[in-house]
Amino acid sequence: MAYMYILECSDRSLYVGSTRNLEYRLAQHGEGEGSQYTRTRLPVRLLYFEQFDRVSDAYRREKQVQGWGRAKRLALVKEQAEKLPGLSKKDFTGAGVDRLRACFT
Repeated sequence: MAYMYILECSDRSLYVGSTRNLEYRLAQHGEGEGSQYTRTRLPVRLLYFEQFDRVSDAYRREKQVQGWGRAKRLALVKEQAEKLPGLSKKDFTGAGVDRLRACFT
């Protein structure tokens, strides 16, 4: 078995990882030995996990979810699958560019 998991850190940031042994990996994170990122953001708590037959599948899913923004990750955690496609769409209206320009003028 293999797992992709999402942790919430003490600063409310989300950490995405994968492992063969979820219980052991959570203990490592809790003891400050899990990763450089979580080490400085203790305590952490498990929000979500998915189970896979193959390590390569868990790793692939980890990389996919790492590419997502916070809102999309939280929709996954809250099992709001219907929101996932909409959270993938980019804003092509130019509003983001206008807001960026306003910061520099």
